[in-house]
Amino acid sequence: MEYVIEMLGIRKQFGDFVANDNITLQLKKGEIHALLGENGAGKSTLMNVLFGLYQPEAGTIRVHGKDVKITDPNVANKLGIGMVHQHFMLVENFTVTENIILGSEPTKMGTINIKDASKRVQELSEKYSLNVDANAKIEDISVGMQQRVEILKTLYRGAEILIFDEPTASLTPQEITELIQIMKRLIEEGKSIILITHKLKEIMEVSDRVTVIRKGQGIGTVITSETNPTELAELMVGRQVVFKTEKKDPNPTDTVLQIESLTVADNRDVDKVKGLNLTVRAGEIVGIAGIDGNGQSELIEAITGLRKVKSGKISLNGKDITGLKPRKITESGVGHIPQDRHKHGLVLDFPIGHNIALQTYYKAPISKSGVIDYKKVNEIARKIIEEYDVRSGEGEMSIARSLSGGNQQKAIIGREINRNPDLLIAALPTRGLDVGAIEFIHKRLIEQRDKGKAVLLISFELDEVMNVSDRIAVIHDGTIIDTVKPQETTEQELGLLMAGQSLHGKEKVGGENE
Repeated sequence: MEYVIEMLGIRKQFGDFVANDNITLQLKKGEIHALLGENGAGKSTLMNVLFGLYQPEAGTIRVHGKDVKITDPNVANKLGIGMVHQHFMLVENFTVTENIILGSEPTKMGTINIKDASKRVQELSEKYSLNVDANAKIEDISVGMQQRVEILKTLYRGAEILIFDEPTASLTPQEITELIQIMKRLIEEGKSIILITHKLKEIMEVSDRVTVIRKGQGIGTVITSETNPTELAELMVGRQVVFKTEKKDPNPTDTVLQIESLTVADNRDVDKVKGLNLTVRAGEIVGIAGIDGNGQSELIEAITGLRKVKSGKISLNGKDITGLKPRKITESGVGHIPQDRHKHGLVLDFPIGHNIALQTYYKAPISKSGVIDYKKVNEIARKIIEEYDVRSGEGEMSIARSLSGGNQQKAIIGREINRNPDLLIAALPTRGLDVGAIEFIHKRLIEQRDKGKAVLLISFELDEVMNVSDRIAVIHDGTIIDTVKPQETTEQELGLLMAGQSLHGKEKVGGENE
């Protein structure tokens, strides 16, 4: 059989660390081939080798049966390989067309022929039913539409083989359904797709075959129709995984977090949180469901003191904490697992042990008479590293940057829970993590609830919100428009609410704001 792509015995290492150890991946023409593995298993590294961003130490790459050397992404493009990155590579204030032609601009008499380019983009959009407005600005279109622009970018450059890297990370259920239809249309047009994803449900729905990688090594390739999510999860992490988090019924008591008529502006002084009301009680997990960009970031930053409140009131255990400095809010009893672990969660060039001490370095037992006891810092860090299964080469002395995303996240969660906060804010706590790490983190959130703590969960993963929350507050355009119980709704209904629609098709207003 002829394969359109063959990666045979690929080895890639960084110093002493072997990211890909003799991995083989073979892509048939006209198939969707899923690439599955834990965080840090080597999936993205392997695809970066295929796309020319990394050079392998050993192994062979063949395209349509011919040995090739892909030295950079331009070579990959010429070979018909395109990559849709997880984090979009788009210029916000450029139009769709300007973004798509960037780097391969068509010229006429020495000037860029934007009119012809726009016409070509619109034709491609119509051919693949992408429904993208070629003249719209990126900053004015949704996340789902921006992803379609990334797909168009690869098609514009003549890609026959498309690599999708975690493509559904920030999409609503409706956008995910539409993306799956787009992928199927691409296959009908003769394209071939490699899909990197952690979402086993999507793998089962859309892929033809699955190649599993574990700790840098190829575990094998299976036919999707001959396997199931449980078997795939076990192949991926090397043990059985429980998907449905076991939890008893909640026993909510006193109000811990009370938000009243909160208004918060973004960096451009545009109101993103608009008169929002929300209550979270001890002994419950309240999940916030919403499309990215509807005020979630500004809400979290306002509660934690990272952003100024325009008007309204935030109370913790009956005490007004509106506008307090972040340290004062932390000391009042707030734990914060930030949505961007690199920007707000860690000092990447510090050892992980020092990162674990970031919230408590100035207090006993770590600090005595203003002097830090580093022996105590390391002792506490070792305990958290062991309890939260933070895998790092040199233990507490490992530099935070060297850890995988999942292990960085576990260290942050361990640090925040170890402080025993009354309110734990978990913002996108499992974003980009594998099923094993997700299972671990969900258990920890439920443990906090069962200890009588209040948990506020912000997530774009609807199955996570449905699985972990006791109540779900739906945010749209900066306000909570409805509050529902997970056992009384569906992902599709939540998707409609997130888009600002009631379940009867009318625009929805109300919820906790009524």
